Formats: sequence, structure tokens, C-alpha cells
Amino acid sequence: MEQQHYGADDITILEGLDAVRLRPGMYIGSTGTRGLHHILWEIVDNAIDEAANGFCDKIDVRIYKDGSVSVEDNGRGIPTDIHPKTHVSGVQVVFTQLHAGGKFDEHNYSFSGGLHGVGASVTNALSKWLKVRVNKDGDTWEMEFHSYFDEEKNKYESGVPVAPLKKTGKCGKAHGTFVHFMPDDAVFSTVQYQLSTVSHRLKELAFLNKGLSITLTDERITANEYVDEDDEDHAQQLDLLGATQPYSVTFCYTGGIADFAAYLNEGKSKLYAQPLYYKGERDGILVEFAIQHTGEFTENLFSFVNNIPTPEGGYHEMGFRGGLTRMLNDYARDGKLLKEKDANFLGEDFREGLTAVLSIKMKNVQFEGQTKTKLGNPEARSPVESCVVEGLRELAAQAKNKKIFDDIIKKAQGAARVRIAARQAKDTARAKNSIDSLTLVGKLAACSGKKPELNELFIVEGDSAGGTAKQARVRQYQSILPLRGKPLNVEKKRLDQVLANEEIRTIISALGAGVGNDFNLDKLNYHKVIILSDADQDGFHIRCILLTFFFRYMRPLVNAGHVYIGMPPLYKVYKPSGSAEEYAYDDKELQEKIEKVGRGYLIQRYKGLGEMSAEQLWSTTMDPMRRNLTQVTIEDAAAAEDMITTLMGDRVEGRKEFLNRNANFNKQDAFMDRVKLKKEGDNEG
Repeated sequence: MEQQHYGADDITILEGLDAVRLRPGMYIGSTGTRGLHHILWEIVDNAIDEAANGFCDKIDVRIYKDGSVSVEDNGRGIPTDIHPKTHVSGVQVVFTQLHAGGKFDEHNYSFSGGLHGVGASVTNALSKWLKVRVNKDGDTWEMEFHSYFDEEKNKYESGVPVAPLKKTGKCGKAHGTFVHFMPDDAVFSTVQYQLSTVSHRLKELAFLNKGLSITLTDERITANEYVDEDDEDHAQQLDLLGATQPYSVTFCYTGGIADFAAYLNEGKSKLYAQPLYYKGERDGILVEFAIQHTGEFTENLFSFVNNIPTPEGGYHEMGFRGGLTRMLNDYARDGKLLKEKDANFLGEDFREGLTAVLSIKMKNVQFEGQTKTKLGNPEARSPVESCVVEGLRELAAQAKNKKIFDDIIKKAQGAARVRIAARQAKDTARAKNSIDSLTLVGKLAACSGKKPELNELFIVEGDSAGGTAKQARVRQYQSILPLRGKPLNVEKKRLDQVLANEEIRTIISALGAGVGNDFNLDKLNYHKVIILSDADQDGFHIRCILLTFFFRYMRPLVNAGHVYIGMPPLYKVYKPSGSAEEYAYDDKELQEKIEKVGRGYLIQRYKGLGEMSAEQLWSTTMDPMRRNLTQVTIEDAAAAEDMITTLMGDRVEGRKEFLNRNANFNKQDAFMDRVKLKKEGDNEG
């Protein structure tokens, strides 16, 4: 190999915001939809930090017709005076310097979601333009930044100030910050903000910050666009939306996370009418929790650290579960609801049907895990556990709550009986023995590869498609599991009922990682679990049932990004002569393929996977180099919980209301609106 000169002059120094523009994924995760929303969250989080520290009680978020977005708060306002080291205004420092902010000093913010000082500057770097207005100490200040390609320097200049910060008027007693920016379509694959994504996050933040008013306005649409003007129920539908024109809603919850727990349990049968709520502090950590038991059989714990969701859990969740188990066992003993000879309840007995919201605020937060959404501070566990024990004791000591706690123990007794009765079924489902092997005989076409990180499991609808997939696969790393009927809809089903379903048992056995509380991601046989169903109503129903099962009983599988949807083509566009053949995965792509094939084309509409030959199935759906595979992740766990409860449970009225609001009958898979889908190989997290 020819030697090349490599000296100091070959080292590139990225100045200012150049690094953000060159490697945006390092700062916002991706340049897809998630990254687009991330630069909005960076500005929103700055306003939320003002609110969390008592300086702000109102935030307005607005999406404009041109696609730009603004965030306004009535906090203290970004500092406008000159920074002693950079000799420019505090506003310019915040929006042009990485790792610059007021959150490194605990004097300014006791608790903060923004920890690294890169938020506002990253948003500026990835925007075409950004405008900021600050009301502070009686004066209004304004500044504008632009990003553009400098032909003389042959480089992109990111977030460059148009002019220094300028005083533009008086503001009286008003105070706060207004930030308005346009995401750069040269950076992002899409610059269209999703109303549902923004709305759910802002609603969640309003729950987490008691009394904070957050208004969301979307000028791109009016409330009328959601409803049929000619429908007699138009007025009722408009009322359901709770929106004005243009679309605008305000979120404000005086009950905070207690209201959050009640919202999550809407439509469910409840063991007690109102959630139990407690707020306390231990060792400098603020702890809030709200709990409510329902008639469901699965646990739903939603945890947050400094307003940041932690779906992967962490030490605060360990402390919460430990405190809950310890206190309720003590209560059962003290009240003679557990006899001396009886063994203590297990934590899972108390958590059957439990909906809990846990929010803590602490300093020096460390996140880890698959998606950096797991609390890695061991010192958080003990204070949280102590607060939970103390809080539950205080609540139990109140006479009005005695029946509630007695009912919780009774529910735990029932759960314990079911647990003991189901132990044999659980062992059968998870044990590596001959019974598991018999379950899979004649069903699973296993691959020969022994490395789970390389192996793929296709869960295929029907024996016909399963047979074709077995012929098409690469045996070294692709396994095929045909389903011989619809699996059980596990919503509102106990684990013993779930394990009685043969198709579900087969899936559990094939994955090899257990189920429910015993699920162990380290034992997973396949790092890609691909649902491959027909593109019809039955196929979509099977997809929904399987996703519900994974969400309820194997949630770490979804959190870790191991669940995928195989997307078979809907059409084949070809010429009878065989001179051209193209596949289309949707109607838009169909038109493109028709133009590509040219005159004299024919169209074949695939109704099922069984209509394809093994060669066609491989080339369109199973070949890693050509297939259209999408990944399922939980973008918003609380929204996913609400969606699954509504669509897969027995709430007929709730389902009807949801369809009135959201149904688009031209879109075949409405169920997926609350989970994130991404193309394989995208940087989307």
C-alpha cells in the first residue's frame, strides 16, 4: 500500500458549532423524526427547568404554518449582560457555545434536565434561522442567528449571529424568553413536527410539574380538519377534541402526578377511586409518587428523573419497588392479614394491576442503558426506598385509607394464590427442557447459528407463508416460526391464562428468555424478532396482538430495540415480456414504479405472503440488503399504555372516542401511531 503523508496539517479542528453540523447524531441521536423533535425538547426543557425551580408557571409552544416552531416562557429570561470571558452577551454565549449554560452551578438551578450545556446551541446549529427575544429587568432584547453555506470558505457556517444582542424596547414587568426557529431541511430527513408527539410530551410535562400551564398551538391545522362538517355529531366531536381554532390546547394539572395516574387508569376498573399520593425529601433527593391499583393483571410503573422519562428503570425504581414491598408486608403482619407461619408476599403480588408514577429530582444525574434512559446513580436507591416506606405509612395511618390498604392486601393474597398455581406453567414456559423442545417440534425451523446478536426470528402468519419463508431463508441465521391461528389477546389476561395459549407458549419457548417478571434479556436467542404478517385486516390484527403481548409481558425486548415489523410489498409492477419487474410497498411508491417500468405494464396486488414464491419473498422481504424492515420502539411509554388499553382492552366507548379523534381509514395500521417505527439502518433510536 502506498504511504501517504500524515502530519499535523492533516488534523481538522472543528470550531464553534461545526461539530454539531458535521456529526448531528452525536448530539441529538438521529437526523430523522426523533432528532427533529429533540431540538424542540432542548428549548422546551430549558423552560421546564425554570418552572421546576420555581421561576416560571407558563409555557407556550407554537407550530407555525411554515413549519417553524417557537417556545415562550415567563421565567427569569436568559442573561443579557456581557460575559466576562467571551466579552459577548449571555444570549450569544448560550446559543453559540457548546457546553455553556447556567446549569453547571447549583446556585442557579437546584435540579435540571439539561446537564451538558449543549441544548440551545445545538438547536441553533441545526436550524436555518433562530430568533430569540428576552424580557428582563424592564427591557426587551432581541437577537437573530442564521446558518448558510459560505462559498469563499467552502464550508457551512452554523448558527452565526446576524448582529449583536440589541435592546428593542421596554417590557414593563414582563419577564421570560421567546425562542423561534426553523429546522434545517438540509440536516433532517423531515421537518414536519408531529402534533401527537409534541402534544403527548407537553401533557406529560404538565403532569410532572404541578400547576404549570403549557399551551400548544398548531397553526397548520384547525379543529375542523379533524371532524366531518356534515356529520350530525360534529359539535360533539369538536368538544371531544377540546381544541379551538387554530388547534390550541392548554395542559394544567393541579393534582400533578396524582392526576397523571388517574389519567392512565381512565376506563379501567379501580380498586380505589383516587390515587394515593406522597411527596417527600431524603438526602437531598425529592421524591414524588402516586399509585392506584386496578383490576388489570400487569404492572405499569412510569418513572422520571428531573422530568426526563426513564423507561429502562434504574436505582430509583429499585428503591420504589423495595419500599412498596417492605411497607405492605409490614402492614399485612401488623394487621394480622398475614399469619406468623405465612411467608411474606412477593413484590409482584403487590404490584399486580398497579399503576404507579414515580418522579424524583436530584443533582449530578448519571444516565446509562440501551438508550441512556436508565438511572445509574446507586445513591438514589436508599433515599427513594425510605421515602416510599415513610409515605405509605403516613397514608395508611389515615383512617380514610384503612379500607384501601386492606383491599390492596386482599388483592395481593389473590395474586399470590394465582402465582403459586401458575408456577408450574411458568417453569414450563421458561425452562430449557424436553417439554420446551416438544412445544417447538414441527413448528420452529431453527437456524444453525449460535450467536444471538446475528440471529433473526421471523414470526410468520400461517403455515402457507411459513413454508415459503422456510424455503427462502438463510439457514445459518434466520429461523421461521409459523403461527397456526391467532394468538391470544393478552390485554386483561393473567399470566396463567396467557401461558395456556399454545401459540404464545411457542413464542416464549422460541425466544428462550422467559416471560413476565422472569424475562431475562441476556438469555434471548434472537436479537431481531420480526413480525411478518399479511397486508390485510387479519394480518394487522395479528401484528397488534403480538405487539400487545411483547409490551405487556416482554417489555425489555421492545425497549432494547429487538422487535421489528417485516414490510412485504403490496404491489408488483412488471411487463409480460419479463423485461422489467419492480416492487412497491405503498401507493405513493406504486406510482414511482409505474413510471420506472414504463408503458405496457401490469400490476399484481399481493393479498398475502403465501402468494409469493420463495425467491420473491427473499428478495423483497427477507434479504437484509433489500428488505424494508422497520424497528418498533416505545417513544412514549405512557402514550403507548393509553393506546393499548384503549384499542386492545374492552373499553368500547373509549375506543369509539379514540376513533372519532384519530382514525384515518386510508391508513391501514392506526395501532402504530403511538409506537415509533424506523427503517432498518436508520440512526433513529
